Amino acid sequence: MFNPGIFLGALGITMLEISEAAAITIALYSVGGKKAIYGTTLGVLIVMILTFVIGNLITLLPILFVKLISGALLLYFGLRLIRSSRKSVLRERSGNKMEEHFEKGVFYTTFSVGVVEAFEAAIVLVAFIPIDFYASLYGVIAGVSIILFSAYILRNQIRKLKQAIMKVTVSSILLSFSLFWFTESANLIIKNSIPSIFLMDLILIPYFIIFFLIVYSIAYRK
Repeated sequence: MFNPGIFLGALGITMLEISEAAAITIALYSVGGKKAIYGTTLGVLIVMILTFVIGNLITLLPILFVKLISGALLLYFGLRLIRSSRKSVLRERSGNKMEEHFEKGVFYTTFSVGVVEAFEAAIVLVAFIPIDFYASLYGVIAGVSIILFSAYILRNQIRKLKQAIMKVTVSSILLSFSLFWFTESANLIIKNSIPSIFLMDLILIPYFIIFFLIVYSIAYRK
């Protein structure tokens, strides 16, 4: 019999984790094009398929290295976009509207992001699958579908932003997730000795606010 509780649980964890991947993908889409979407999609699909095929064995994957690599890639792009956002501000002030695009490395960055976020969802899903396989599967499909639709709407809205402020926002998002994943990696290395508050997704909000203020002040300085 279909278990609605398992369905809602799978739906909730999928939306929670994949929404974070979607946020980074939307950000990088604005500067790297469709490669951002392809990378995240492939990363999520690989982990989700493995989760439903091999179950608990998915937790044996070396997620620590994936998080470290992802954090490094996001840090690289975040720092790179700080300089680019400054250039965009100077171009806007001079009346030059020429755009600057970043594509190299975007696919690998979003692929690793998709793997990380899908893996974190998988850790919970492996507990649901033995109870009701199809309710878990339908919950994941529904969650991913909702996130995809929301991401498409937000993508169109983000594209309306000025190039400079868009890059400031993107840089802040990337740096926030980079710091968050480095913190999680450190927690894995020292075996959960960091207080749990640092591992809560809500910590991303103050991270973003702090980085936004820093990057904005750098980009828009006189």
